[in-house]
Amino acid sequence: MGQRLGWYCAERGAERVSPLPPGRTLAFGAVGERRCLGVRRAGRWIVCPYDAVLEGEGVKDQCPRCAQLDRSRSVAADTMADDPRPYGVYLAYFGPGLVKVGITAAERGAARLVEQGAVAYAWLGRGPLMAARRAEALLGSALGVPDRFAKEAKRAARGALPPVPERVAEMGELHRVARELAGWPETLEPVAFACVDHTELFGLARIPPVGEVAELGGLTAGAEIVGEVVAGVGADVYLRLRLRSGGGGGSGSGSGDARGASAKGGAGGAVAVLDARLLSGWVLGAARGRVTTAPVRWPVAGDDERGAEQEGLF
Repeated sequence: MGQRLGWYCAERGAERVSPLPPGRTLAFGAVGERRCLGVRRAGRWIVCPYDAVLEGEGVKDQCPRCAQLDRSRSVAADTMADDPRPYGVYLAYFGPGLVKVGITAAERGAARLVEQGAVAYAWLGRGPLMAARRAEALLGSALGVPDRFAKEAKRAARGALPPVPERVAEMGELHRVARELAGWPETLEPVAFACVDHTELFGLARIPPVGEVAELGGLTAGAEIVGEVVAGVGADVYLRLRLRSGGGGGSGSGSGDARGASAKGGAGGAVAVLDARLLSGWVLGAARGRVTTAPVRWPVAGDDERGAEQEGLF
């Protein structure tokens, strides 16, 4: 269940996956234009009929028309109310005070929790789709438990996680309170509390504090990423980047000092996080150079609460 990259060749209709274990070297460049992936139906991709070009900075891998078609038959969009499969209701922990409620098809097991980058999780109940939806809504209205968190909040929480027993205690208390709520759907079978932690699976101990992690931006044609996998959490891949000689680059007064102070990440280069969804739709070829040329946003000492960043190339 470790992190992987999926590859798809439209011409051959072929798919494969590449595991991303810690220590693996990645060296690739973006080729041509980023294009819509189309729609996935019955376990296979249907090529976008519009051959739509996507902008490089977004995480969306579909054009608006393919996305609309995708949502026409989607549990997330509430357009599959007749789905007969059993569903599980879960609590997902991302950090202190960051616990959400969600649902997933029971046949998928914990896959959805891994995809979201949940540090820990626990099941609340299992049953029909609409019963699971009612339980999800009940926790939101009665306890104020959200059904999502922003990517930035999840990343920040990873850099200051409490010990595992504290995580389990927070989850256990919310699980208890949720199960005692009036109005719990009768057709939803309760599940006894059991917390599963993903510290080892994700390699959370290898991730530097949030102020020491840079961020890789969206690709453009010809941009390259060269580095070594440090850890993987959900869609986020943490990479120790290959730098130019001297450990820096770019321009601007003081930019090298800010990078050296906040983003070195240990021996061998800076650590940066990449949202792997930014790779979707690109043709990825072998890197021609030996360093990363994709845009990197560096944390700067003294950032205000808006998280100001300095951007450069290296």
